[in-house]
Amino acid sequence: MRTRRSLLAVLVAGALALAGCGGDPGSGAATTGGMPSVDASFPVTVGSVTVDKRPEKIVSLSPTTTEMLFAIGAGSQVTAVDEMSNYPTEAPRTTLSGYKPNAEAVAAKDPDLVVLSDDIDKIVSQLTALKIPVYLVPAATTLEETYQEITDLGALTGHPAEAESVTEQMRTGIADLVKSVPPRTPKLTYYYELDSSLYTVTSKTFIGSLFAMVGLENVADPADPDGKKGGYPQLSAESLIQSDPKMIFLADVTCCQQSAATVAARKGWSGMTAVKTNQIIALDDDIASRWGPRVVDLLRSITEAVSKAP
Repeated sequence: MRTRRSLLAVLVAGALALAGCGGDPGSGAATTGGMPSVDASFPVTVGSVTVDKRPEKIVSLSPTTTEMLFAIGAGSQVTAVDEMSNYPTEAPRTTLSGYKPNAEAVAAKDPDLVVLSDDIDKIVSQLTALKIPVYLVPAATTLEETYQEITDLGALTGHPAEAESVTEQMRTGIADLVKSVPPRTPKLTYYYELDSSLYTVTSKTFIGSLFAMVGLENVADPADPDGKKGGYPQLSAESLIQSDPKMIFLADVTCCQQSAATVAARKGWSGMTAVKTNQIIALDDDIASRWGPRVVDLLRSITEAVSKAP
């Protein structure tokens, strides 16, 4: 897990930068249930992908798209998901890999639609050559992209109404959470940890935008002012200690066994305001890294922590 998390921290900047460079964003969304929408009609074309009829054998190679598909009511159509798709629990997990996808292994599942987040090893063209429709859903860089991804998956799977309902619930939930946080002067500062080697995010990233919505100031912003690091800089311990964040959010709890205790034990960190006031918040690694329907849960964790901060 440690190796996988470190790889994510190093590569995520490049992956998200590509996702935001003018390509047609893929789509994703999720709920439970299996009945098709009454207003669904086929064939459906989204971007360059056309699905002739309602797909009944969907393979998802991304935990985020798996969550989206189940959230929009397409769960009964999902017949196989990758090894990392652990939510919801009823998702049909297999040994398929989203990090190193194998076209033959995917094709063996006889899918009529494959949904994935990265075109690793040109997997899209490999599957397309096998006459398998493939929809690429890159990591969202904004909430609007997440909503669009959910909408698009709703159209492709025959669940447009359910997808619209999911996005509306998300919009309402997020708006209510943002309103619940009173403004502070001066703003609370924070550090968001991707892993213990101090990879983090700036306000220009998807995660950073959530914190900005509730009025927090990111101590990592000066480390990537022009965005050349993709919004995912690696900080030095010295600069982080000097910035003295008032809050620390850990997104490396499960993967890397980080906690308030391990953070407080780091050399030079005991004098940091967040450590002295016990404002070290452990997040759910999965929810923090899957920007689908559970983004609302992530923002709730943030707002609850902010409301309790001194």
